[in-house]
Amino acid sequence: MGLFSFIKEAGEKLFGSKQADEAAAAARAQASADAQAALEAANREAGDAIQAYIEAQGLTITGLTVTFDATTSAASVFGVAKDQATKEKALLCAGNVEGVASVNDHMSVDQSEPEAQFHDVVRGDTLWAIAKKFYGDGNKYPVVFEANKPMLSHPDKIYPGQKLRIPPL
Repeated sequence: MGLFSFIKEAGEKLFGSKQADEAAAAARAQASADAQAALEAANREAGDAIQAYIEAQGLTITGLTVTFDATTSAASVFGVAKDQATKEKALLCAGNVEGVASVNDHMSVDQSEPEAQFHDVVRGDTLWAIAKKFYGDGNKYPVVFEANKPMLSHPDKIYPGQKLRIPPL
């Protein structure tokens, strides 16, 4: 899979993304040890918050580790997922966080399956319209909803900039 791009300004607010950005800017502007230490602390805090969010979703991942680099706004996810769907959900959890612009996939799976497609939600999208686009039948929207649980709590609660997984039928 590799690298996934996300909209940095959209998503769950798990950590002070502005603080991480400021720490990265300070570290670039001044090569002092204090600025570098502040950046490393902000990166650790962000990585830990993203990891806790993934774990809170109840996804089964052995050896889950998440790191964050505020200078590139990139999260990296490591671990072994039980299946392809779990892996993809973990990557979406990491990317659908405010302050994350990309996710580096360093995960593997115990049980190989076909990969899903992904859709970036735009204004006016509904799960029905997304299902119609990908499956040719809007009545298949529950498939899209189920594929994105537990990140989605209700079929009507999607937002522009969110990335959704669209599994093969």
